[in-house]
Amino acid sequence: MTRTIDTSSPLARYTRASEIAAGEIIEVYSTSFGTATRLLGARHRTHVRNIYALVRVADELVDGATAEAGMTPDEQRLTLDRFEEEIERAVRSGYSSNPIVHAFARTAGAAGIDGELTRPFFSSMRTDLGATDAAGPSSSTDPQLRFGGAEHASYVYGSAEVVGLMCLRVFIRDESPSAEERRALEHGARRLGAAFQNVNFLRDLADDTERLGRSYLSERGRIDDETKDGWVSEIRAQLSDARAALPLLPKDARIAVGAALRLFSRLADRIARTPADDLYRRRVRVPTAEKSWLIARALLDMRKERAR
Repeated sequence: MTRTIDTSSPLARYTRASEIAAGEIIEVYSTSFGTATRLLGARHRTHVRNIYALVRVADELVDGATAEAGMTPDEQRLTLDRFEEEIERAVRSGYSSNPIVHAFARTAGAAGIDGELTRPFFSSMRTDLGATDAAGPSSSTDPQLRFGGAEHASYVYGSAEVVGLMCLRVFIRDESPSAEERRALEHGARRLGAAFQNVNFLRDLADDTERLGRSYLSERGRIDDETKDGWVSEIRAQLSDARAALPLLPKDARIAVGAALRLFSRLADRIARTPADDLYRRRVRVPTAEKSWLIARALLDMRKERAR
């Protein structure tokens, strides 16, 4: 496929190339997410990809890519610190020589994303590189990173809820919601981000526990069926809160967010039917045929919205 890049100015050309690079990150790491962003209106699509590309790069930094490259824990933390500093400079200046950072900075400038949201995100990423237990000091014989209730809430706010708030700022950048509507939208965005994160924690129990040495859902280090059922109930409450805010979103964001809600509801249902021990052996997925049906339904909804 041949892409035409805007040559009207050096900055426009570089920005377009950076946005294409961000899109490639999304396609490589999550074809489902890439497909879902196509349900967004054109004015939102690239911005949301720019946000998630940056999030993915940071995730990879703390989830093993740097360690596999041979970096020590101190070097990994320094790399993360420098990455955050580069983003802060880029958001202020509107430019970075790192294409993924540059694409994010252009989105941040357009949507009003600032350190209020990026700082908590990097705080959570830093937690993943911590040498101590999130619920207290790790013992020398049990180096697993474990999260109690307060630590879990703080981590999820930074790693997921603020990402939902970033996307919300993209969606409503040209809108004028009332103060009450904005509060409802922000609550819905945070709850949706938390639901996505908690679902993925349950899906990734094996990898998080065995490869990364993290227990996000229990300070005991392993969950049982009762704990799993409690998290499923919490996820369903979070999805319900997010669903209540859906009508307040602009039409060209509502369809994609609604489709994501349905997908994660299906994942939650499948997790609810899966014994906790099995979650440590296999990753729960929505079958491709069912996922395709959900996307087809979203596309139908989109056509109905456009016809109104």
